[in-house]
Amino acid sequence: MAYKITEDCAKCGSCELECPNQAIYEGEATYLIDPDKCTECVGFYESSKCAEICPVSASVPDPDHPRK
Repeated sequence: MAYKITEDCAKCGSCELECPNQAIYEGEATYLIDPDKCTECVGFYESSKCAEICPVSASVPDPDHPRK
């Protein structure tokens, strides 16, 4: 399942720097995750780095985009 960033995002940019797939980018109000690029960091890390590093827990699994 891809991850998404909620409206709780503090726009600190930490997640963008950690994403090995360059799936995270800056939006107007929050950072966003391209669900087609998000792999939950499989093959890179043991867990999803965006969720791990987010200081406000704004990166969460996106039930609308299950992993293919």
